[in-house]
Amino acid sequence: MKTYIIILFIICSNSIIAQQSLDTIYANDKKNVALFFPKPIRQGITGATHFVFTYNREKEQYFGLLQAKPGIESNLLAVTNNGKVYSYILKYAEELPKLNYFILENESIGNEEPKVLPAIKEKKVTYLKKDKMDYFYRACTYVLNSKYETLATIRKEGMQLQLQKLVYDGDEVYLAIEIKNTSEINFDVDYLNIYVTNGNAKRKASYQSLQQEVIYKHKMPKSIMRGLYQRFVYVLPKFVLGDNERLEIELKELKGSRKVVLNKAL
Repeated sequence: MKTYIIILFIICSNSIIAQQSLDTIYANDKKNVALFFPKPIRQGITGATHFVFTYNREKEQYFGLLQAKPGIESNLLAVTNNGKVYSYILKYAEELPKLNYFILENESIGNEEPKVLPAIKEKKVTYLKKDKMDYFYRACTYVLNSKYETLATIRKEGMQLQLQKLVYDGDEVYLAIEIKNTSEINFDVDYLNIYVTNGNAKRKASYQSLQQEVIYKHKMPKSIMRGLYQRFVYVLPKFVLGDNERLEIELKELKGSRKVVLNKAL
């Protein structure tokens, strides 16, 4: 009998550890609650519109501000620029137990890109794309060679980011993009991400940002030499923007501070 009791206790203990509950952060509409992360914030999303998490998207910073209106509990998902993911339960409270939260790196629930065996990951991706790779290549070549009217342009710190064309084809959408380097320094690309956003990031209002999956990249450059430009195509699953939604293209420099963000309502 004693042996069974010990085994049951061990099983229950392991179950409790595996299902560790998330910490809760309280906020209201009278005060700002500050969250300080161990690395600069790259993305932050709340699960409900009555919770608002604001942070600097133009220049990555270590802290964000949280406010809330009365309503049911929700959650916050934040990603820092080193890929660490943090998750918390959000609740409204008239009286706040804390105004400042200093978050430790060991509070992360995981990494944005889980560690997997490269051979297995590559095999899976190749299998999913194999039957469409040739089609995507031909379609992207056609998009780049066809006429276009520039849809949106932004210039910042010697860099020009331009959305030149957007083409819907079946279940996919093709984005023709151009990066031009008019500065005196070569620009090495860290990433170019596509988002669908809702709200205004510069105001303390409800703001949501959802990164879009990229199925295929055609002629995407790793670096733009000074005085040169590169045109390329991103293929994404088809999406349609709502009345208050915007398309956002974010270009970040590798081992540098330059970041260019292009917004476009379609």
